[in-house]
Amino acid sequence: MELTQEELNIDVEGDGSEMDQKQTPFKENVLYSAHFPGAVRRRAYIFDGEGNYYNKEWDLAEGTGKEFCWYHVELPKANQKLSQSAQFLIDVLCPPLKLQDILSLVSNGPFFGHVDGALVFRVNSPGPGSSKFTFRIAARVTENSVITVSLGRVPRLGFSPTGQSLLSEIPSVENPNFVRGEQNEGGGIVIREHVLEFLLTMNHSEEADNPVPKSVSNLVVHIVDTHVDHIEDIVTKLEIELDAVELEIDRGGFALKKQMLDDRRFPKMHLNLQRLLQVIAHGEQVFPRVREKCSSKPWFTIEDCSALEELIGRLRRLKENVGFLANRVTAIQAGLDSWQAEQINRKLYYLSFLSIIFLPLSIITGVFGMNVGGVPWTEQRDPKLKDGFRNVLLLCVAMLLVVFLCFVIPALYTRIASWRRERAISRSWSLNRKSFLSRTLGGEEKRGYLRL
Repeated sequence: MELTQEELNIDVEGDGSEMDQKQTPFKENVLYSAHFPGAVRRRAYIFDGEGNYYNKEWDLAEGTGKEFCWYHVELPKANQKLSQSAQFLIDVLCPPLKLQDILSLVSNGPFFGHVDGALVFRVNSPGPGSSKFTFRIAARVTENSVITVSLGRVPRLGFSPTGQSLLSEIPSVENPNFVRGEQNEGGGIVIREHVLEFLLTMNHSEEADNPVPKSVSNLVVHIVDTHVDHIEDIVTKLEIELDAVELEIDRGGFALKKQMLDDRRFPKMHLNLQRLLQVIAHGEQVFPRVREKCSSKPWFTIEDCSALEELIGRLRRLKENVGFLANRVTAIQAGLDSWQAEQINRKLYYLSFLSIIFLPLSIITGVFGMNVGGVPWTEQRDPKLKDGFRNVLLLCVAMLLVVFLCFVIPALYTRIASWRRERAISRSWSLNRKSFLSRTLGGEEKRGYLRL
């Protein structure tokens, strides 16, 4: 329930200066929280340490004893400034978090360190928030609580009751003659084709199949594991998309290749792969330090340290796989560029062929269409200059011969030089052969055997 300004003033006047110091931040927080109602999604869980979990209210309190709490904030996946994301986090996490905690969770780039007594790490890649190649995951870890912030929904990050997983159902093939509303005779749940295509891109189970963490270290491993699974899902989708595109290019014709070049499809895909490599590089910087620092904590088990090491190895293998995809995209783009250059050369060939046909015609029409009045050899009535037209034609032929020689002489010189070079090589080879035969045959006549 929100308090009005008059009620706050009454409380302040009645309780004195000490009450004034306590009520002022609460008043500011209430007035500020009204600016972003429902802007972010948030979930809160409490774990009893025995493999059970319960939903709890959003109070940002830490657990006691074996119990520990997890508070997750899901920022909207939209093109927004970092300052706007910081305001969203201030709205839901302050108090008890301070401004330095908010900045350490929302800033871009990789980070690992201790902030206000808590272990904080983040893998936030720069880029538009609406892009599926922009990943942001940050965590603030203490002995009895974990606060995480993600950009958009991370698959399998949360928890749901068991028995609600689609993967645990017995599937059945969809009958094409099946009428909606009728029961399936074979039993089991019908899995449609588009659902199967979606499941094939998943490299993990669903939320209902998640093992419930029994300690904070289990929860940290779960958070890192879901982040790696998310990246692996994107890489798998890219592989499937690239295979389909290669098949389309093999089957497609001129229009399809021209459309891909106009849309700049492969340069955009290459840019997305570079962003994905940046995300993986951030993980390679942060997660080894998380494992190193957490191994010295009494609440972090050795098994979870080994699990983090395996996740780091998966990240390295993903980096190699993304590198292979980038090389494939570069090869496809190079093939399209060579195809485009071939099309341009073919058009230029047709244009030059047409010019060869029409150039002599243009010369002839130019000669017969010349206005030669007043030019020497043009007075056809003068008997001394009766051969003037023939002289003009001879002059044109002489000019054409000069131009022809300008093109022919360099090619002729090149042919003569190559012929002389080949002749010299063949002559030297024949001399060497004669000397070899004279040495071998002469020695055989004298000694009766061939010296090796």
